Amino acid sequence: QVQLVESGGGLVQPGGSLRLSCAASRSSRSIIVMGWYRQAPGKQRDLVAIITITGGSTNYADSVKGRFTISRDNSKNTVYLQMKSLNAEDAAVYYCSARDIAGGTYWGQGTQVTVSS
Repeated sequence: QVQLVESGGGLVQPGGSLRLSCAASRSSRSIIVMGWYRQAPGKQRDLVAIITITGGSTNYADSVKGRFTISRDNSKNTVYLQMKSLNAEDAAVYYCSARDIAGGTYWGQGTQVTVSS
């Protein structure tokens, strides 16, 4: 079992930046992909960005391309999401996710991002 702990959410003004972190409870050679999803009130949970653990390949939702950057530090079992030029549409609960080689999916508890002046 892998536990994921997110941090870094909070309140930011429009146009501001935040960096989210997601730490896995243990090193797992079986984790192949980690990513970030977000869910706004009344909406479904959507993919924001994902990254492969070994090669570092990334994929982003069109709405965040050029503004968000996902990265990982394998030595710390941690994935980051650097968010810039935030706007009201980015406000949501952000969830960290990990998928292992057996197809198992793990979720963090979520961290709130609020964009408001």
